[in-house]
Amino acid sequence: MTSYSGRGVHGQVVQRLGARIVGGDIAEGEILDIGALGAELDVSLTVMREALKVLAGKGLTDARQKRGTYVRERAHWNLLDADVIRWRMETGDAVPLLRDLADVRSIVEPAAARRAALHRTDADLAALETALDAMGRSRQVPSTAAEADAAFHRALLAATGNELLRRMDMLLEPGLRERDRLVHARDDADDPVPSHRAVLDAVRDRDPARAESAMLALLAKAAADHDQLTLGPRDLA
Repeated sequence: MTSYSGRGVHGQVVQRLGARIVGGDIAEGEILDIGALGAELDVSLTVMREALKVLAGKGLTDARQKRGTYVRERAHWNLLDADVIRWRMETGDAVPLLRDLADVRSIVEPAAARRAALHRTDADLAALETALDAMGRSRQVPSTAAEADAAFHRALLAATGNELLRRMDMLLEPGLRERDRLVHARDDADDPVPSHRAVLDAVRDRDPARAESAMLALLAKAAADHDQLTLGPRDLA
């Protein structure tokens, strides 16, 4: 799911309020004084109301007669929303988010790689190759590298030939982008191309067992990168 693209004051209010809610500065169940928040942020009530509509669409806020506008319980938040994921990363909730992402990937992607090896087309191979080439060219630009990485995994899901698996990118991609952005920004980040190349080669050779094994190896490497991100080199020594 894509992030909110609003610009200007309206977009800034969405970002600031969203981060404060997700980060816990504004608690679940708390009634929002829209007038006071507007004065604090130096924006009009119209801007506040429009921003709250965006946040309501993400499951963060709601409004009821006699209760007013309030922050919804976390169980109602759209945790797959790209902005919510980014706000979690920015406000100190990265460790459980990355752990959950790793768990989901370990369930979905090895099976997807196996199926892709059985059902891939020449067009699928071309998409995977294009993404891999982009990964190799963009290692020094974290945002571009993260986009190329996401494109590879999106192409792999598409190569399964299963429409429902293909749409799993909506589940995986927002968190994967944020994770890759952090990983690729590290000065000591490993080259991701060889592990992805191993998956692509197995898919090209129509070898499902090797494709699954290569994906498991890729995910093991991703887990090691995750440990580096959440613990740091000193803690791992």
